[in-house]
Amino acid sequence: MQQGPGSAEAVVFNGSPLSVDDVVALSTRQRLARLDAAPAFRERIERGAAFLDRLLREDGVVYGVTTGYGDSCTVSVPPELVAELPHHLYTYHGIGAGRFLTPEETRAVLAARLASLCQGASAVSWELLVQLEQLLVHDALPLIPAEGSVGASGDLTPLSYVAAVMCGEREVWFEGSRQRAADVLPRIGLAPLKLRPKEALALMNGTSVMTGLACLAWRRAAAVADLATRLTACNVWASAGNAHHFDETLFAFKPHPGPQRVAARLRDDLQADQAERNEKRLQDRYSLRCAPHVIGVLEDALVWMRQTIANELNSANDNPLIDPDGERVLHGGHFYGGHIALAMDTLKNVVANVADVLDRQLALLVDTRFNHGLPSNLSGATGPRAAINHGLKALQISVSAWTAEALKQTMPASVFSRSTECHNQDKVSMGTIAARDALRVLELTEQVLAGMMIAARQAMALRQRLGDAGRLPPALADFLAQLSDDVALVEEDRALDIDLQRLLTGLRAGRWEPYHG
Repeated sequence: MQQGPGSAEAVVFNGSPLSVDDVVALSTRQRLARLDAAPAFRERIERGAAFLDRLLREDGVVYGVTTGYGDSCTVSVPPELVAELPHHLYTYHGIGAGRFLTPEETRAVLAARLASLCQGASAVSWELLVQLEQLLVHDALPLIPAEGSVGASGDLTPLSYVAAVMCGEREVWFEGSRQRAADVLPRIGLAPLKLRPKEALALMNGTSVMTGLACLAWRRAAAVADLATRLTACNVWASAGNAHHFDETLFAFKPHPGPQRVAARLRDDLQADQAERNEKRLQDRYSLRCAPHVIGVLEDALVWMRQTIANELNSANDNPLIDPDGERVLHGGHFYGGHIALAMDTLKNVVANVADVLDRQLALLVDTRFNHGLPSNLSGATGPRAAINHGLKALQISVSAWTAEALKQTMPASVFSRSTECHNQDKVSMGTIAARDALRVLELTEQVLAGMMIAARQAMALRQRLGDAGRLPPALADFLAQLSDDVALVEEDRALDIDLQRLLTGLRAGRWEPYHG
């Protein structure tokens, strides 16, 4: 059960490391954001802003402060116009398109941007951090179009919607409806900001959209690996498969920890040490026998992806950076989202492969040539009425369609770099597109998982009806009982979309995580 806001310890922002789990908890409002009130933290933030102010008084040249943006960096901005430049940056980047980010996604984005700015290298004011914190606290969420970032020079266009809202422009999602930011800010005790020099760059010139989305994608992918393992155990048992394919000694000879972990869970679920060997069928087909090798790749990838995403989350990633200790302006390219692009391109590949192996398992279960005695299409109808009932025939078609679409999405986004902005941004990461792709692959794969839950419920019950596979192991018996609470046995044909959506809702709420729930 989710905790309500305030019922758990706040996530404190002070430049110290945050985790992927922190961002996920903020995205669901299980925890709230809080800026650290320690004087040393605030002093560090204010020191960077003060140094930049002094540099401007001394006629220093700072990109994006006393110059134009991007390819316009050779254009000097007259001193009397410097204060107007931030407004122009978020204004002309107001060209996003596509769907709006969901509330969960938007909270993750705000958390990621706040984490970056709290590193103390962006020369923003304390008041800006407070404004960003309060948007999270009061759940006043900028409406951010999902499309328009190439993932280098950061997520400029989508983050312009954050900057604009903080200045009282554009729209927010607040208290269940779409409202003008100018109307909402006073209601939560905030006045529109007048951005200081460099503050629009600090808000927009970073990787926070792709990073926030990556945090959510990582969490959902971990749940996919968990449930896919349990469903594989169900499918092995229901198809009278060979539990000894997951032998501990066998897996010791290939020391990848992910497959070893998946095999161990399958052994436990199937009580492999008590299972009889099937001497007539020594080897199951690959989708069952090699399931640990498929799901285990995802398990292993999750380890390094978590660290990669966390590193980006805890980075200062705008340009230029301001070193408040050495009093230096550091021009560079930390806005480049290559690490998130790699992680998300990899994630969508390994997740889609899990969807594919489950789809192949279902193809075996519904086919009387391969399911070892189960009825065609896992139909529960008997007697004369069996002739007019079709069981899970259409479910198998839908699962195949979702799987094919997930696999189609696995083309790496990062290889489609485009030269943009007068060839200033001539090599870009496409990390935000990769993250959005990953979320779509996860959405499709979750639909596959929900379909497989219906199939597992049906197949295990029908195998029990046959009475030829021995006792259902306790873990699978408990799982079947849970499934049976949500999905009735399909005996007469019925539409299954309501069952599917019910299972999807529970899955996305974290209900169906058998090893971590």
